[in-house]
This record gives sequence, structure tokens and C-alpha cells, in this order.
Amino acid sequence: MVKKLLHTRYRVTDLEKTITFYRDVLGLEEVRRSESGRGSKLVFFKAPGSEELIEICKYDASGPVQVGPDLTHLAFEVEDISAFAQHSAALGYPLSDGPHRSSNGSVIAFIDAPEGYEVELIQPAAS
Repeated sequence: MVKKLLHTRYRVTDLEKTITFYRDVLGLEEVRRSESGRGSKLVFFKAPGSEELIEICKYDASGPVQVGPDLTHLAFEVEDISAFAQHSAALGYPLSDGPHRSSNGSVIAFIDAPEGYEVELIQPAAS
């Protein structure tokens, strides 16, 4: 039986641009880099307060990266969605949707990462 989620992989074409996005825009910590036995270049990130990792993979032998619309996304909690929106826009990544208030009072927005992957941002409802 499965014990826990270890990581989620996203394959990309432009590894350095994607690393910059996850590190500088989202503020994730790079925890390690490696190369797999088949030659994939791998970079792992961790969000503060989380155990699961995000694996960014560059493996050109798999062909072009094709991200389908609304196929998958990562979701992160943020303290202040307005402050995040200003920060990300200043780095060239404006919100692609939102912010919107959900029925439970949280505020939700989206930003597009390099390669077209969508990232959801959630500011929890005030207690």
C-alpha cells in the first residue's frame, strides 16, 4: 500500500527559466539536482511547511513538452494574494486569473509558469 506522496514531476524544455520561476517567483527552496540513469536533468523544489517535492525534469529525448489546457496544476497557500500578485507581476508573471473569493471565504488566483503549467494560489479565509 502507498505510504505517502513523495514528489510530483513536471517535464520542461527550458530548465533554467523554470528554475528561476519556482525559486524567485514562488519562493520555493531548491533541495537538490541530479541526473537520472537515462539522462534526465532533475531539479527538486520544496515549499515551506511541506514535505512533498516538486521535480522539474528536462529530458529532450521524450520529444516536445506539450501542456494541455486545464490538465494539471500545483496549488500553494499564500499569506497575502495581493502582495504575491505585485511580486510576481514585477518579475514578469502577472496573475492569469483572479483573484476570486470562494464560497468559504478564501481568495483564489492563478499564475502561469513557464511551459504553460498553471499554478493556483490560495489565501485562506480569515479566521
